[in-house]
Amino acid sequence: MEDLFTQSNRAKSIRNAPLAVRMRPTSLDDYVGQERAVGEGSWLRSAIEHDVLSSVILYGPAGTGKTTLAHIIAARTRSEFVEVSAVTGTVKDLRREIDAAKHRLMQFDRRTILFIDEIHRFSRSQQDALLHAVENRTVVMIGATTENPYFEVNSALISRSRVVELVHLSDADVAVLVRRALAAPEGLAGAFDAADEVVDAICTLAAGDARSALTTLELAGEIAQARAAAGERPRITVEDVQVANPRRGLTYDKSGDMHYDVISAFIKSMRGSDPDAAVYWLARMVDAGEDPKFIARRIMIQAAEDIGNADPQALLVAEAAFKAAEVIGYPECRIILAQAAIYNALAPKSNAAEAAIDAALADVHSSGQREVPSHLRDRHRPGSDAYGPYLYPHDYPEGWVAQRYLPDGLERGAFFKTAGRGWEEWRRELTARDRSGRSPRLSEADAPGAAAAAGSTSERAAIPRDHGETRGEADGQALEGDAPPAR
Repeated sequence: MEDLFTQSNRAKSIRNAPLAVRMRPTSLDDYVGQERAVGEGSWLRSAIEHDVLSSVILYGPAGTGKTTLAHIIAARTRSEFVEVSAVTGTVKDLRREIDAAKHRLMQFDRRTILFIDEIHRFSRSQQDALLHAVENRTVVMIGATTENPYFEVNSALISRSRVVELVHLSDADVAVLVRRALAAPEGLAGAFDAADEVVDAICTLAAGDARSALTTLELAGEIAQARAAAGERPRITVEDVQVANPRRGLTYDKSGDMHYDVISAFIKSMRGSDPDAAVYWLARMVDAGEDPKFIARRIMIQAAEDIGNADPQALLVAEAAFKAAEVIGYPECRIILAQAAIYNALAPKSNAAEAAIDAALADVHSSGQREVPSHLRDRHRPGSDAYGPYLYPHDYPEGWVAQRYLPDGLERGAFFKTAGRGWEEWRRELTARDRSGRSPRLSEADAPGAAAAAGSTSERAAIPRDHGETRGEADGQALEGDAPPAR
């Protein structure tokens, strides 16, 4: 039970707390935003209002109201509310609180709500220590985390809890909080003038983070107070806001969800041939200090995956950007990455190479072993004379001759299908024109080179037309005293 001394200390603590702490709502009616999570009719709101909360993990970016929700629950619940920080807490601390909760439940029939801030910082063993107590409801756990709990929290603990995701606040929501802080007695108590453009500037810089907005407001107020003349009412200006927060607080982390969301948007923008979007998402990564080699690797992959042979130059441009990124850092590196990203966005698109190799791999995995056609086999083994003739394409006018290269059971076109765009489509049309009846056919006995193909001369026997990799070459060894390298 609190006495007057405890209440006095708490009041002093609140007076000296940051503006964001002083303005923390104490009821759901004052809570701003997050309509999907705690709006009218939501599960979480109903559970809080009726004090029947079960274990829950609050997941969302910083400044979206996770800790505030926990304190609202603490103010409303008839259960004992205990707070543990995952930054400083240990397994011993958890077991002590769980034992106390068990005693409280057995002796007084009173539940315990255990709030764990930054729960993702707990190790696996620390999270495991909670499992039994959460499962049998010795404690009702409220975990708060900025990291994706499906990656950072023990899956057994997630299965015993409900995950509620909070999102960035809208500018309108942040504006409500800023104006409330300007007027509220526990805030700035109406001591400052701030025009609408000042509030808008704070909201823009906050980027959906309520704590950041209130911190900026507090610092801007201190700057305005120092500038004001004696007896003059301080006026907060846009310049004060920019001094207080010179950089917009866009969320980005190099290993979390936002990292993958932004790079995904970047790749999809290049694939979708939108150079403006590609440059924007690139700028988000550059602004956050993302590793330029990581960005360049994704550009290289996208060049092969989504452009391919529609524009083979795209891979060379991407490779050059990667090589440059290895030796040139920011800020100049941004120009090189932008050039490569814009090239990819503007290039004709084809995923034929990816589709072809994936289809071929699927056949390799699903079919039985397909034999190499005898006329394509290596000729440097006894009995290879019986393999049948290999037709050497350079012996023919177009540098091509009709000949089977696929194993039995597969036909031309089984894997590669042109997208109908760019260089690969031009080559397909050119190849089709070159092969439209003017080239020799395998069935024509009198075709040019047919006699040589049959291997009827002694010269043919001495120099087999194989042109495959010889065994010695495959092993990195010279073939001394052997037949000349097979074609």
